[in-house]
Amino acid sequence: MAKKPILVIMAAGMGSRYGGLKQIDPVGPSGEAILDYSLYDARRAGFETVVFIIKHEIEQPFKEAVGARALRAGLEVRYAYQQLETLPAGFTVPEGRVKPWGTAHAILSAEDAIGDAPFAVINADDYYGPQGFQLVYDYLSTHPDGDRYAWTMVGFLLGNTVSANGSVSRGVCVTDEHHNLVSVTERTCIEPYADGIHYSEDGGQTWADLPADAVVSMNLWGFTPGYIAEAKAGFTAFLQQNLPVNPLKCEYYLPAVVTAALERGDANVHVLTSPDKWYGITYREDKPEVVAALRAMSADGLYPADHLF
Repeated sequence: MAKKPILVIMAAGMGSRYGGLKQIDPVGPSGEAILDYSLYDARRAGFETVVFIIKHEIEQPFKEAVGARALRAGLEVRYAYQQLETLPAGFTVPEGRVKPWGTAHAILSAEDAIGDAPFAVINADDYYGPQGFQLVYDYLSTHPDGDRYAWTMVGFLLGNTVSANGSVSRGVCVTDEHHNLVSVTERTCIEPYADGIHYSEDGGQTWADLPADAVVSMNLWGFTPGYIAEAKAGFTAFLQQNLPVNPLKCEYYLPAVVTAALERGDANVHVLTSPDKWYGITYREDKPEVVAALRAMSADGLYPADHLF
């Protein structure tokens, strides 16, 4: 019998733009963090095991604030630790490096905790809504690898993901006629404006429009165990290429592993689109909108009016 999908949550970032440990910042009517809603939605979608990727520096407050609630939700809880020193043999941390090695490195840090189960991946500080968790759980439960890796991504409509308080980065997706991913192009400066949504690649000197219904990646992925093997195989080459030119800031991103597998023809990545509105706290000014939205969803019955767990 195939193993049930597990949920992997990337929570090692410290929220530098936000100015604090936003993974455990209360936003719900009863003091819930955004992450608590992800746990609730994942549990009712069918997930039974969660792996938190954190840093040792935040271990105690994270376990007390989030891990305990995951246990109360009925989830088996595992921890993995993304540390700078976790590198392939022959590599050392460059002097002065403090930045984590990126989201693909985070997944590698969780290899032992994930094991050989299919897994979904999310960010700790994003609200995805219930539909995305159900879509990815159902897909992973019914699509084992064939002659290619059977991976998936839950996309969101760009208009449901922008912030009124500053620019955001989004991976803009192109799909084929079968809704399989062709490419993801990272746009690092996307903002709404009076006539729609636009992005800049030169610090705001020039702008180009993006349609509000463009499908974007919000780091809600579904993978078979082969992803870890692919990420591991590519990490050494990444370090060899990037350390000489950008030793303090280069990052090994999760989508880079996906793109490499797509280009080799080794994977199909089916894009599932969620109609739910995404919420996140990229900037501290985003928090009131998130608080109001979650309060309204609780009032409408999407979530318990009292405590989630």
